[in-house]
Amino acid sequence: MIWITFLLVQAAILFFILAKRSRSNTDPPLDSGIIPWLGHALEFGKDPAKFINRMKKKHGDIFTVRVAGRYVTILLDPHSYDEVIKDPLSLDFTRYAQVLMDRIFQLRLPGHKPAKAKDVMKKHFQGPHLALLNSTMRRQLASLLKAETAQNRMDWKVDGLFSFAYSLLFRAGYLTLFGGEQNNNGTDPADVYHEYQKFEGLLIKMARGTLKSEEKRTTQAARQRLSEFLAPAGLCKAPGSGPWVQDYRQLLQAEGADGEMQRKALLMQLWATQGNVGPAAFWLLGFLLTNPEALAAVREEFSRVSQIETSQESSVRTPVFDSALEETLRLTAAPFLTREVVKEKTLHMADGQEYLLRKGDRVCLFPFISPQMDPEIHQEPQTFKYDRFLNKDGSQKRDFYKGGKKLKYYTMPWGAGTNGCVGKQFAIDTIRQFVYLVFSHYELELCEPDAEMPGVDASRYGFGMLQPAGDLIIQYKLKL
Repeated sequence: MIWITFLLVQAAILFFILAKRSRSNTDPPLDSGIIPWLGHALEFGKDPAKFINRMKKKHGDIFTVRVAGRYVTILLDPHSYDEVIKDPLSLDFTRYAQVLMDRIFQLRLPGHKPAKAKDVMKKHFQGPHLALLNSTMRRQLASLLKAETAQNRMDWKVDGLFSFAYSLLFRAGYLTLFGGEQNNNGTDPADVYHEYQKFEGLLIKMARGTLKSEEKRTTQAARQRLSEFLAPAGLCKAPGSGPWVQDYRQLLQAEGADGEMQRKALLMQLWATQGNVGPAAFWLLGFLLTNPEALAAVREEFSRVSQIETSQESSVRTPVFDSALEETLRLTAAPFLTREVVKEKTLHMADGQEYLLRKGDRVCLFPFISPQMDPEIHQEPQTFKYDRFLNKDGSQKRDFYKGGKKLKYYTMPWGAGTNGCVGKQFAIDTIRQFVYLVFSHYELELCEPDAEMPGVDASRYGFGMLQPAGDLIIQYKLKL
């Protein structure tokens, strides 16, 4: 028995020695960490932004790290981002996305055609159909906001701002996209939101495969319940089912997905469409409420564009609001843009350096660190400046520089290239409509006038919008 144990230990040591990678002259700087196989996985998972910043100071704008058996090359030079974004032949987006789909949603779609799914999204979230979505969302938001103060209309109601914003926008989004304008499937959107919060609260652990036994049971139960809520969505042409979900479900049926996989795909779309809008609205409202000058500027602009309630939101010009929102996203949107290296590639950096990307590795862009929080690009990057994206004449500011060269990517909350967010305009219109309705119909203020914005949940870096580690307590009531 002792000899067997000895041989196993020796085999493990030999495996780690042989598996250890050395850097060639053409590779990016390599940092494997001191723990065999795991590498930097623990530090990376605890606070990705802090870890990547440390590696940047040590190695520069490109380096390769080992994370749980995988080698990940991180690129932080925005002048060089197109080398990754515009090469779908060597660098594949879908493989890593499929890994996350399986881990989080237990979703496997072997016959799925991402390009066709994107076409369905574009049909409804862009162009003429967008006006219909905006109109439906406006009615749902107005109805839910009115219901919030149906009783004791003149009394202050106290809530956490994150809970307030996320709950309202989730329920309105669910009714607009999945439940149907009339909500004919009879599901209470508050019940959907309750189950969704159980599921979403463990999403990061699902993505990383670190769920404990009890957490696995919680996510499985929430996943099953949400699938039941979504089961009727898109099954017929009845008024209670939105046209987008009908087309999407028809596509899944045509690709051979059975009923169970269709429901799991709808759950994935529920998260994709609702998981970022609520947190983004929280951060925006929070920054405005804690910055009186910014709040006054946005309120004054809204007072001059009262047609928002009846017009197509995309046609309304609100440059002050747009700048405040873009500044909010600069500070709080932190997705990883990840690609699998499926074919060996020489990466040509903007500074003339060349590096070999090895097949089987991953490449990751992290725009949150650069360009969004780069002090050379954005002065005082940690500070909220509502007019950062405005020129002196009130027009949109688009000229930002790094190393004396104008940037194509100076903020990237929506991704870029062919994998950019299809629903970007719908999300912007929704947040603008929500903030406008809140300011128009409510008196809303901080319970503690000197309250400060909460910090961020560091584990959320890499997964879209950040979420707060705490909350801002607000009180609100209908205006007289």
